[in-house]
Amino acid sequence: MSRRRTRPGTLHHEPEAVTWARKKAGLTKRALAKQVGISEVLMGEIESGWRNATPANLAKIADALNCPVVLLERKRVPGLA
Repeated sequence: MSRRRTRPGTLHHEPEAVTWARKKAGLTKRALAKQVGISEVLMGEIESGWRNATPANLAKIADALNCPVVLLERKRVPGLA
C-alpha cells in the first residue's frame, strides 16, 4: 500500500521568507542546514512548504540568518485558525 504524501494544512512559517533570508545571508541550503543542525533535505522541505519548521528550528534558522524570528513566521489573520 502506498501512502500519498501531503503538505501540512497549516504552516507556522513563511517558506518564501526563509528562502529570501537565506539567499540574502549568502548561504546555501546545505550551509544553513549545517548551522541549524538539521538535514539538507529537511531544510529543503521547510523552504518548499512540505514540512513545518518546529518553533525551536525556526528560532535556530532565524539566529543563523541573523534576523528576527517574526520575519520568518506565518502571518496570522485575525478570526482564522
